[in-house]
Amino acid sequence: MMPELNSELKHELEQRSATIAQSKPMPPAENVLKLVEASLDDDKAENTVVVDLAGKSALADHLVIASGTSQRHVSAMADHIQRQLKAQGFKGIAVEGMAQCDWVLIDAGDVIVHLFRPEVREFYNLEKIWMLPTDTNTGDETAGVTA
Repeated sequence: MMPELNSELKHELEQRSATIAQSKPMPPAENVLKLVEASLDDDKAENTVVVDLAGKSALADHLVIASGTSQRHVSAMADHIQRQLKAQGFKGIAVEGMAQCDWVLIDAGDVIVHLFRPEVREFYNLEKIWMLPTDTNTGDETAGVTA
């Protein structure tokens, strides 16, 4: 049998539960994806590709890959995405690669964004890694990939 919780512990547990209940829920992946795509469009990103990973990977629901014309352009695009996500109340955004800006990765939970300089993107070719096998019925080699 469980011993009775003392009133101080009971009060602390109630406060924690209330804090968790009041925290802002994570925005749906579709909303984050729309925000990222709009930001990249506004910033004149080149060759933007969205890979749909929903149901295919536990890593994320969407992978966004785009190119900038220079390190400065990649840096500006990454900065704008971060600012817009934070303005929407999104927390826990992880960013890697801002020091060099050849390849910047933004982990926004269910949406992962890769921003490249064109030469670096061509070298790593992430689209090919994440492409699904060819659909034998349609011959579509880019199933799940949208430009």
